[in-house]
Amino acid sequence: MQHRRHFLHALGSAAALGALSPLSALAQALDQVKIMYGFPPGSAGDSVARRVAEKLGGTAYSKNPGFVENKPGAGGRIAVETLKNSPADGSVLTLAPVSALAVYPYIYPKLSYKPEDVTQVSIGAIMFHGLAVGPAVPAEVKTLKDFLAWAKANPAQASYGSPGAGSMPHLLGALLGLRAGVELKHVPYRGTVPSITDLVGGQVAAAMNPSGDYLQYMKANRVRVLATSGRKRSPYLPDVPTFTELGYPDVTSEEWFGFYAPAKTPAATIAAANAAINAALKDKSVVDALALVGLVANGSTPQEMAADQKAEYERWGPLVKQIGFTAES
Repeated sequence: MQHRRHFLHALGSAAALGALSPLSALAQALDQVKIMYGFPPGSAGDSVARRVAEKLGGTAYSKNPGFVENKPGAGGRIAVETLKNSPADGSVLTLAPVSALAVYPYIYPKLSYKPEDVTQVSIGAIMFHGLAVGPAVPAEVKTLKDFLAWAKANPAQASYGSPGAGSMPHLLGALLGLRAGVELKHVPYRGTVPSITDLVGGQVAAAMNPSGDYLQYMKANRVRVLATSGRKRSPYLPDVPTFTELGYPDVTSEEWFGFYAPAKTPAATIAAANAAINAALKDKSVVDALALVGLVANGSTPQEMAADQKAEYERWGPLVKQIGFTAES
């Protein structure tokens, strides 16, 4: 958490350091790099993977643009599990939310990977999660306070969707319900796209997802975003208050998507990948494309990424215990 603002200011210097490092030049660039993403196509995170992948060609890291393989399911765990057993030569990376490494160890006692099975390469983008309601909730429900009152009065209908059980949006919704004293029934989906599809269709009352995934539906007046999870308001939803502003200070997350490589990947390969990814994240076309889906392009050094992951791990341990959710609950 405390490192994130430093990342925003350090993007240029991090990329420059990577480019100057003697480790950043491989003996020979890879032919092509595969980036696995553990959720379906079309979501905000998928945009990060694809926009960066297409910029990797012609660098010291890769001769050709990379390609993305979607491996949805299990809240993104399948992609991390697959990475664990992939060649440690830089040819395969995974883009994953930090929660997959910093929160899932608390939730899944039989998790098939450990954080040390993969290694950090670079943060890719920061996201703000948001709680939105759709047509299943009366039009007069316009604020978070209104929604919580409606949910308390209509417990049978008070449901919220998320990209998956144990995901950060799931936990934020559970924490909100706990702090507000309102039972919000969780409905897990295989990614944000099906969650929002059901939200718009009225099959679920509310949803907690990366707020950028709501933008097109907000413009069409099909959903109403009531609050976002950042410490400050999202630059893309400046009129929507934060949970902190509304009296729920620990319903806070500025989660990021990060690029990971298998453990034991050589330092020279990590440095080359880091330099190429950071250069891609500074490209105006990438920055602008991610802004369209509500993401802040944001690179880092591997060390900064590791430190922030550790901070998230330490923060969420006690909160997960309070929420009381495990894979077996």
